[in-house]
Amino acid sequence: MKTRVLTGITTTGTPHLGNYVGALRPAIDASRRDDADTFFFLADYHALIKCEDPARVARSRQEIAATWLAAGLDPNRATFYRQSDIPEVPELSWILTCVTAKGLMNRAHAYKAAVDQNAAAGVEPDDGVTMGLFSYPVLMAADILIFNAHQVPVGRDQVQHLEMARDIAQRFNYLYGAGEEIFTLPDAAVDESTALLPGLDGRKMSKSYNNTIPLFEGGSRGLRDAIARIVTDSRAPGEAKDAEGSHLFPIYRAFATPAQVKDFSDRLAGGLGWGDAKRELGDLIESVVGPMRDRYEALMANPDEVEDVLQMGARKARAHAEPLMARVREAVGLRLGKAPAKAAKAARKGAGKARFVSFREQDGSFRFRFLAADGTALLVSQGFADPKAAGAAIKALQSGEAEVSVEGEGAFVIRLNDGLLARVDELADAAARDAAIERLQAELKALADAE
Repeated sequence: MKTRVLTGITTTGTPHLGNYVGALRPAIDASRRDDADTFFFLADYHALIKCEDPARVARSRQEIAATWLAAGLDPNRATFYRQSDIPEVPELSWILTCVTAKGLMNRAHAYKAAVDQNAAAGVEPDDGVTMGLFSYPVLMAADILIFNAHQVPVGRDQVQHLEMARDIAQRFNYLYGAGEEIFTLPDAAVDESTALLPGLDGRKMSKSYNNTIPLFEGGSRGLRDAIARIVTDSRAPGEAKDAEGSHLFPIYRAFATPAQVKDFSDRLAGGLGWGDAKRELGDLIESVVGPMRDRYEALMANPDEVEDVLQMGARKARAHAEPLMARVREAVGLRLGKAPAKAAKAARKGAGKARFVSFREQDGSFRFRFLAADGTALLVSQGFADPKAAGAAIKALQSGEAEVSVEGEGAFVIRLNDGLLARVDELADAAARDAAIERLQAELKALADAE
């Protein structure tokens, strides 16, 4: 069973070099692991908590999406989507709000900080505090729980919110789970080895401190101009310099090989001037960022390409979110009502039928989903080079020619003439796997009988 990893970035600004090294690059590396199932999203609902400028939010959504893709994210390996394209997220957020104690929200760091600032200013404790700010840990819990993520990479300042998500999930499971775990309890993944870049003044690189180095904004000139403003000491060329004690060296180390790091450190100790050191740092970063910048600019000039990727990601994400949300509604008593006899008869005649849904991926390949009568996705095929091959695979499934075989406790595969047609994994255990196979076969048979 793969580990499901989920990460979101709030769409209120333009990514800088620190964002790339501290969040984007590690996340993209994780998406390439065979043992990880990665979900990355643009947290545009969260953006509304801190930004009241619609143009800025809209621009940031485009810039951050293009940055992820330019930095190397493969949307065919990861599920990459906008938070606002998943209606199950705010729906789940409201249901979770109904089981979350206000006292838990009172302890949230962001809310307490706002209250403390108001106390220092001599105004009402909740002056300027919106319900979005107060309850955003619940929305964050919904982001995580709707996909039953196992791990959420966060900085230490966000660990509290993961603990809150676990508390909320535990309470929901206790109240409505009837002995079952509807929500997986997520773990915070704090990677102490992840580089936190210093900014121009040595403090953590942050827009709040106005000390950032742009990733793509301003082009190569903007990057080099920012590097030239990194604060250094007064030691002249020829004087030995302490690499580890400088603001410049950790940035160099984040992009260099171990051999390059040692050579750079030795030459600083040997008297390399700060001006030459900054030029070398600019050359090094430009060699990495330059090709990505070209791709970023192409994506920004073609927003439809970015939108297609995000819509594909939304479809993939909702294939996971919809069945879990249906289970949550059932658990809390929001079941589908009984239709009037006439409508029910019409529904039985025209709906409630399993079906195949074909689609084309961003890479040009053709795939299909098999949906149960209630809309649950039972499988997603492998990619085919042309629609005829995908159609032939569908016919093979319908006719019973394809073979189903078990592959581990939580997975099974479907093969046709020794070729892989589809793989279904991430099932909880052997019992869930066997139930999934049985349901797949039953739905295929029901579809064949109906035709």
